[in-house]
Amino acid sequence: MKAKESNSHFDSKVRECSNFTVREIKKVCKEIGPRPSGEENEQKAQDYVENLMGGIADEVKRESFDVHPKAFMSWVLIDGAGMLIAAVLMILAHLNVIPQASGAFRIASIIISAAAIALLLGEFLFYREFIDFLFPKRTSSNVIAVRKAAGETKRRIIFAGHIDSAYEWRFTHMGGGKFLVTMIALGIGSLVLTLAMAIVSLFADEGIPAIVMTVLQAVTIPIFIAVLFFVNWKLCVTGANDNLTGVFASMAVIKYLKDNDIRFENTEVAAVSTGCEECGLRGAKAFAKAHAKDFAEEGVETVFMAVDTLHDYDYLGIYNKDMTGLVALDSQASKMAQKATQICGLDIPYATVSFGSSDAAAAQQGGIKSVALAAMDPTPARYYHTREDTANILDMKTIETGLKIMLETTFLFDEQGLRDEY
Repeated sequence: MKAKESNSHFDSKVRECSNFTVREIKKVCKEIGPRPSGEENEQKAQDYVENLMGGIADEVKRESFDVHPKAFMSWVLIDGAGMLIAAVLMILAHLNVIPQASGAFRIASIIISAAAIALLLGEFLFYREFIDFLFPKRTSSNVIAVRKAAGETKRRIIFAGHIDSAYEWRFTHMGGGKFLVTMIALGIGSLVLTLAMAIVSLFADEGIPAIVMTVLQAVTIPIFIAVLFFVNWKLCVTGANDNLTGVFASMAVIKYLKDNDIRFENTEVAAVSTGCEECGLRGAKAFAKAHAKDFAEEGVETVFMAVDTLHDYDYLGIYNKDMTGLVALDSQASKMAQKATQICGLDIPYATVSFGSSDAAAAQQGGIKSVALAAMDPTPARYYHTREDTANILDMKTIETGLKIMLETTFLFDEQGLRDEY
């Protein structure tokens, strides 16, 4: 049975659940506000989700985990400061201000630049916890709401959205996605240029090459200074779309099943509100670490769908590649989700998270078959990690369509499970 066949008034019932989603988002934005990763408001929001779902789901669990929330984006500040020092050292070396120290300046610049690249790759590209131990520890949590199967549980589908919101990215706020991408490109380009010139200068730093490198290096200094202001640590955004839409659309799946008295015989449906996605997918990592082994050992076929930022209808996508394209999500789960979009009468292509990552990547790496559903302009969107991400710009059409896709995915999974073809 398809989801749209589960109720003769399917569209109106989905609209009711979409209204529930919007209403709850607005309430959290108004009564709780911004939710920095691992901080008090994140926990207040999780308290709210836990209490809300207590009256909707069969079971609600709260799982805590330790996190160092300021570590993830602080690598930008560390890299910016380090590269500013490296650039100054190279200018001093090119100008031969202290002749006896010029060689040491070049070597120091190479070491700093290489370390900055390693930090960029480790913290951002691979989401590793390289420098977490340097920052204060906090306690965060995941809230898991479950609608149990009527009989023996043979399948499990999990929808997830993250409750925390990001500190503002100044360049996105100042000039939108294209300006952000330009500044990132300039920052990374200047980093690589500094390392390359430092290496070259070990072998050729006289005459015209030295003058050229001095000028080029001087140009990088304002760029490195700008990098220091990439994150506005004084302003945490509201995050209505990114990603309260994912949290409450996931919860709305369970609400739809409850409101329409639908309980699958052998399929359990779960909705997870993860913490600390904005500081490196820490909540999804903790969830996978806590459950992936048990899921495998109990022999229950399990699939995880991350739902993130249901706002830009024209960019609805089933994401089969994640973490800046480096993580392949599960092919069967991706095909199932795409088939669900076709049941909805849509032609939605596969997409890649080409900048950043979603909770699906952490779940997939942790051993749970995963896919992601999102609807955000990949430029990225003007509201992405800025103060513009408020409840005033919620898009009902996109939320409702996203919920229909999630429901059709649920019914398809219950009926057929994961397959190579649908």
